Amino acid sequence: MKNKRVVVGMSGGVDSSVAAYLLKQQGYDVVGLFMKNWEDDDTDEYCSSRQDFLDAVSVADVIDIPIEVVNFSTEYKDRVFSHFLAEYQAGRTPNPDVLCNAEIKFKAFLEHAHTLGADHIATGHYAQVRKVGDTFQLLKGEDGNKDQSYFLYRLNQAQLATTLFPVGHLYKRDVRRIAEELKLPNFSKKDSTGICFIGERPFREFLNRYLPHQPGEIQTPDGKVVGKHLGLMYYTIGQRQGLGIGGTREGSDEPWFVFGKDMARNVLIVVQGHDHPSLFQPALKAADLTWISGKQPHCNWVYAAKTRYRQVDAPCAIARFTEDYCEVDFAQDQWAVTPGQSVVIYESKVCLGGGVIVE
Repeated sequence: MKNKRVVVGMSGGVDSSVAAYLLKQQGYDVVGLFMKNWEDDDTDEYCSSRQDFLDAVSVADVIDIPIEVVNFSTEYKDRVFSHFLAEYQAGRTPNPDVLCNAEIKFKAFLEHAHTLGADHIATGHYAQVRKVGDTFQLLKGEDGNKDQSYFLYRLNQAQLATTLFPVGHLYKRDVRRIAEELKLPNFSKKDSTGICFIGERPFREFLNRYLPHQPGEIQTPDGKVVGKHLGLMYYTIGQRQGLGIGGTREGSDEPWFVFGKDMARNVLIVVQGHDHPSLFQPALKAADLTWISGKQPHCNWVYAAKTRYRQVDAPCAIARFTEDYCEVDFAQDQWAVTPGQSVVIYESKVCLGGGVIVE
């Protein structure tokens, strides 16, 4: 690997740090690249990018590799954040991490890495790549609790052909152990959460800065008013917390859950009880489909699907394809299927691809 250059996306977290170290141990010519993709309110209060950069530089110093900084904030706003806002405004719940991976981490980053002479790029994702014949497959990470293939389902053959996932075969505990043994300054740093590249912020306050909110009624499916909502964009299907209503219908103390949104009337519809029949669906329809191999999966074969990250794989079949969408039937009704989220299809450990849930 002596003459092979790998550009590693270093976020300042422990996973990408150990990924860079492992690649150097394997003999690659490793270059770290820190991506700055958000500038609107990059302050110490909410955005940790300054500290993340310092952590990435400190790690690069310890493992003795060069590191560069690149600013993709314009690309992020144009390709990811504008879509994120449009989806919320339409009443859906998007997953920015999926688009962020496809458009920034494995597109803008990949293009920039090539200008640095990269033969490969690498990240700290918990996923794996396997070549079978002329086809590259995306596999689940070995650590089932950390597997991130769900967020990578939009990657294509060209992207996978040049991508390495050095920690994909490891468990998180082993990654932290390696980091601690190396005395990396971030070995105990907590995993990042929040919106991709934007960080952890009070979500309603953040969204309200970009989209106008319109309060309205919270109703049951039969039209009974049970409360007031702050704006439909703040709620998602299956949400329990933050509704501001107690269990009062017919004396029941069961909690309320979001069942749907009536955008035309600006009404949030809720039902009572986690196991309310309205919260379960036997099937879904997905659009904006992408298949990693470039070929559609077979109809009526038994696959598994996730309709949200960390969900247990649900046995399913792709019942029908049209020009614009596919229909997925589940062996067991699924809870809180949410428009705007992604359904990702698996065949055992192989991630086949998926699409965006429309209904």
